[in-house]
Amino acid sequence: MKAMFYEAFEQPPEIRTVADPTPAEDGVVISVGASGLCRSDWHGWMGHDPDIRLPHVPGHELAGQIVATGRGVMRFKVGDRVTVPFVSGCGHCGECHSGNQQVCPNQFQPGFTHWGSFAEYVAIDYADTNLVHLPDTIDDATAASLGCRFATSFRAVADQARTGPGEWIAVHGCGGVGLSAIMIATALGANAIGIDISEEKLAFARECGAVATVNASGVADVAEAVREITKGGAHVSIDALGHPVTCFNSIKNLRRRGRHVQVGLMLGEHATPQIPMAQVIGYELEIYGSHGMQAWRYDAMLSMLSAGKIAPQKLIGRRVSLEEAVPALMALDKAEATGISVITRFS
Repeated sequence: MKAMFYEAFEQPPEIRTVADPTPAEDGVVISVGASGLCRSDWHGWMGHDPDIRLPHVPGHELAGQIVATGRGVMRFKVGDRVTVPFVSGCGHCGECHSGNQQVCPNQFQPGFTHWGSFAEYVAIDYADTNLVHLPDTIDDATAASLGCRFATSFRAVADQARTGPGEWIAVHGCGGVGLSAIMIATALGANAIGIDISEEKLAFARECGAVATVNASGVADVAEAVREITKGGAHVSIDALGHPVTCFNSIKNLRRRGRHVQVGLMLGEHATPQIPMAQVIGYELEIYGSHGMQAWRYDAMLSMLSAGKIAPQKLIGRRVSLEEAVPALMALDKAEATGISVITRFS
């Protein structure tokens, strides 16, 4: 099969012909119909993820059709259209038994712990625990866009932050994660504020439902700007970028007993950010992480999509080939494009 392949971190990946995968006893092989490009893939290529072993094939946001199954797979068959959470559980540990596959200590992550979906085929383990059936009404590109950014945002906004109607939610960073969070929060009846340094992205945030926006490069104090808009601070705040500045601002702009959710990865030199701890204590703030979403929670998200309450397909900016994805991957830290890029051509 053709795949994007690299043998060293920070060196340009190549398109190579490599061996086709075979399914584990509890796994499947999927013919990849679409695979999203995500900043997490850039972190992996930079060497920030300790799970990656070289040589490597990246890619973790995927949708496609099953072409082979292991003998132990019971719930899925060849020909099924499926997607998969980027954090998949083993199905046997205590966390998985409690329904929290997204924090499984033995987790399977295509594109990180194993070769991923920037390829014509990808092998997925623990299929019965993690695969999600796709309705015919959802195309591969839209389904792939759900796999990391949208699903992670859904859990962050709906489950971790417990965002409710009428609440103010500040979203720091209007890339794929942030725009997803704005769209989901709006569908839940909350008032979203988009925060970014790009006027183009802020305009897109308003199209996705943001009732207000803040250009962080044009104000002296982002947290104060949010407090002014919300008359006291946000009930919920999301760092959708993953940077010491956005993390700090996201906590700082909360009102008393507010909830901060860290979604953007903070790795490498950004792994230990400064936070306003006096405010965390004095305001009794809640700080959460959000790391993917369980397969069993996809039904709620897919139901909202089918009902037209959310439209993740609007967030797709470019549909690219596997070859075109190489420079796009290397440029993901620049975060200049509006919307997300999805690989839809592999041969």
